[in-house]
Amino acid sequence: MRVSSRAHRGLFPTPVEAVSVYVGIVAQRGNDRAASLAASLRERLHAASVEVALDRATATTLDVPATPVDEFDATDLVVSVGGDGTFLYAAHGADATPVLGVNLGEVGFLNAVDPADAETAVMREVTAFRDGDGPAVREVPRIAASADGWRSRPAINEIVVGGPRRGHGGAVDVTVRVDGSVYTAGRADGVLVATPTGSTAYNLSERGPLVHPALDALVVNEMAPTDGMPPLTIAADATVTVSVDSGEAVVVSDGRDERHLDTPTEVCVAATEPPVRIAGPTTDFFAALEKLT
Repeated sequence: MRVSSRAHRGLFPTPVEAVSVYVGIVAQRGNDRAASLAASLRERLHAASVEVALDRATATTLDVPATPVDEFDATDLVVSVGGDGTFLYAAHGADATPVLGVNLGEVGFLNAVDPADAETAVMREVTAFRDGDGPAVREVPRIAASADGWRSRPAINEIVVGGPRRGHGGAVDVTVRVDGSVYTAGRADGVLVATPTGSTAYNLSERGPLVHPALDALVVNEMAPTDGMPPLTIAADATVTVSVDSGEAVVVSDGRDERHLDTPTEVCVAATEPPVRIAGPTTDFFAALEKLT
């Protein structure tokens, strides 16, 4: 049986030579450069006696055994090779496991490691595990929606509550409350609740504010309201309630997972555990912002 370094830290003393490390690698689908780098990382880790898991798409490309991403929460470290979308995909499977992002995308708010430095960065984290301390991580929040006994998959960027489609004929009547107090009510394509990480994603395209990652905050942003309020920044521990009075309500988590709800319904959005734990160097937020222009 594999002995995980995470299973031992803090429980009982373990000799350094007895500690094994288990690393999961997720590479951007359809990207040859990402697959090639994943292969190099796998070879380097195997040479260091590190157990490695690859997501299905990457494993198929490299013709090696695959591990479902949903099982990557059993690893000690997850390495994401690609853009921010790949990082989100990897983080959903990682749960509380630290994620190290290697940036092959254009902006890289979540991926701070240059491809040329990938092997060095990954092996630095492996060494940290074998030294017994584990990697230094920074945490970013996740949020989740709940309604009528159902709960969404946690989102890293945003939760959207809206109608069945954007544009003409897709708007719904909504009432938005923050910790029980009405903030706005009217007709809109939907309501977006974003984390600081998500403030640079869908929220930004809806003219929402940028939120520095050091702040503990959420953004509430109406989407194409008929007569709405400006976007609102609230405390990270606040609860946003979106009531949809008629038509069909659709809840979307990070642009992937959809849930269709009958109306009238009340959807609550709030922070949830665990947060995303990001390993490796910190991205220069303002340098990344320059790539958006």
